[in-house]
Amino acid sequence: MSMTDAGATGITLTEAELDRWVTHAPTRGLLTGPGLPPDTGLLTFAPLRTHGLRRLADATDGPCRLADELRDRLVIGELLNPAGMERESILLDGATGEITTAYLAAPTGARPFAPSLTTMLRFAAVTEELAGLRGRFASLAGQYGPGAVTEASRRLLALFEEGTDGAVPAYWKAAALIRPLSLVAAPGLGGLSLEMPGRLLDQEFGHGRVARFEEVDFPATLTHEPTRRFLRETGLPEEAVLSRADTDVPLPTLTEYFTSECEDHPLDRLPAHADHLIRLGDLTADTILVLDGRTGAILTYSEPDAALHPLNTDVSTLAYTLWLLHHERTIDDHLSHELTTTAYDHLAAAMIDTLTTLDPTGTSPVPTWHYWTELLRDEAGGVL
Repeated sequence: MSMTDAGATGITLTEAELDRWVTHAPTRGLLTGPGLPPDTGLLTFAPLRTHGLRRLADATDGPCRLADELRDRLVIGELLNPAGMERESILLDGATGEITTAYLAAPTGARPFAPSLTTMLRFAAVTEELAGLRGRFASLAGQYGPGAVTEASRRLLALFEEGTDGAVPAYWKAAALIRPLSLVAAPGLGGLSLEMPGRLLDQEFGHGRVARFEEVDFPATLTHEPTRRFLRETGLPEEAVLSRADTDVPLPTLTEYFTSECEDHPLDRLPAHADHLIRLGDLTADTILVLDGRTGAILTYSEPDAALHPLNTDVSTLAYTLWLLHHERTIDDHLSHELTTTAYDHLAAAMIDTLTTLDPTGTSPVPTWHYWTELLRDEAGGVL
């Protein structure tokens, strides 16, 4: 294996390294010529640097019964899944040039990924163009809302269909239908992260199912004015996929809530600033959705652990998260069935990446438990 430097370091292989394993002429030409980029935003080919060209049969961990058609697939890279998710390997069929994926720890079957290396690299490139709103997506720069989402998704899916005769593999279908959802909200200008489109929540959750608060609902310790304005004008879903907001009573502080509703929870276990923490509702039976009245930060409070954890930057990104989780269920029935049954990990990875595009709370460099991320990773929970 050798490296070439033409503005960026590429990974190439020699004819001798490919002999016996790669007979597909276009694939040989790419690997010995332009080569592979070390990384894209979605993929890495760094394993080639570390291990060289390996057969799947030689790369699996421990004894593993592989189907005959998988044994000679070549491990050339990995999917760059969000932190905490196992990386899936990218496999090359040296005879046909087809690209599939599988987990080395349990490669019971290979999943379609792209018909060729060239197509795979093109798919990754156009997905990055969407993320940067450049190239074929440059005209969408500065556009936000449902219309921008629909157009971005249409363009990306059409580009994928061109290279697959319309049979878009699950990973790329998730990218086309989920990643454009980051365009639904504009950057915030009034002290919050996002500017949610007017009535977006009403359209998603139904008329009368979004709670908007009045001044009398706010405790005195809710001093963050942008949060007060958002709760008055935009509001939060009364009952979303995972959270339920209390709308029949004024918002209580954490101290007030535990004093009146949970007498068996010692008050001395509450955070020192519990009078400034405001309960918005529940995520689970023992996990409370909390607003810091001074900063506008959204947190969770675990009753069993008496611990606070970051959840969202503010109420605007909380509303976006609840919208995203709910909207995923409605955009494409076929997507939901296909990905929740055979490729949930691809759907979860796209959802986590899309969420962190607008709210990086779950990607803090300091390791911490993050409710949304853990929930989306939990395949058995069937959230999506």
